[in-house]
Amino acid sequence: MSTDKSPAPAQDRSPLPTGVGEALPGLVRLAATAWVRTAEWTLVAGLQTGRRALEIAADPASAVASARELISGAAQAGAVFGDLAKAVSNGVSVSEAIIQVSGSLTKTVTTQEVVHRQEAAEERQHQMEQSLRAQGQALLMRSRDVWNTERSHPAYARILEEMAPDEARILLLLLRGGPQPAVDVRTGGAIGMVSSRLVAPGLNMIGPRAGLRYLDQVPAYLNNLFRLGLIWFSQEQLRDPLEYQVVEAQPDVLAAMHSVRAHKVVRRSIHLTPFGIDFCRACLVAENEDVAVLPEHQAPNTIE
Repeated sequence: MSTDKSPAPAQDRSPLPTGVGEALPGLVRLAATAWVRTAEWTLVAGLQTGRRALEIAADPASAVASARELISGAAQAGAVFGDLAKAVSNGVSVSEAIIQVSGSLTKTVTTQEVVHRQEAAEERQHQMEQSLRAQGQALLMRSRDVWNTERSHPAYARILEEMAPDEARILLLLLRGGPQPAVDVRTGGAIGMVSSRLVAPGLNMIGPRAGLRYLDQVPAYLNNLFRLGLIWFSQEQLRDPLEYQVVEAQPDVLAAMHSVRAHKVVRRSIHLTPFGIDFCRACLVAENEDVAVLPEHQAPNTIE
């Protein structure tokens, strides 16, 4: 009898369990995600390392703090991968372990980004405080300089940049023409004595008198000049009542009066502030102009 002694077919000595085989595509995806997170963390750590190296070169005294930070980062990375090995050894599936590692890496990167943003904000704040302190010390040194001949206020240049051309014409009108009249139209009559309602505020003739290009922008111009501290609005009326008769005959004032059954007119005035007068003399008038004969303006007791 012949016996078939041919070797039996070789069997696979390391078969993959069915569950692991089915999980391979998911594991590949999770492994790729973990790799991306790891690469992201590595890139951030590399950038931090380069930045710290430059800081150490510029300031050797910071070497100890930088070394501690780098050691701490390496320890965090080792702890993350140690958690992966520990989870697998405790029976956690590979997919769950990869998810946990990916989440840990994400939290690590996010935490470091938050920390670095806070450090950058604190550094900017510190630099700003140092700059302001240096400017203050320089200002005090200039105040002690008896040879310093600066007369113009340093804010004048900034104010000129924040003004419209028409606003310069308004200032010249106030400087050369004196305080300007303005009126408020309110409801009057018996009801107005108890509860008066404002119909039209601050009506004036500044636009035509100053020769402005955009007459409809007069309220905005006045608000900006008030914001810059150049004019103020007085509750008192001017001494000459004829100034108000001309204003009250204007079409916009008459229209406001006729819009209600009973009305009353409250007379007010618009003045330059002392700062505004100095600004006009320094920036808007010629050097040879005689400023001694210019009209006077009331100084505000309190800015309203």
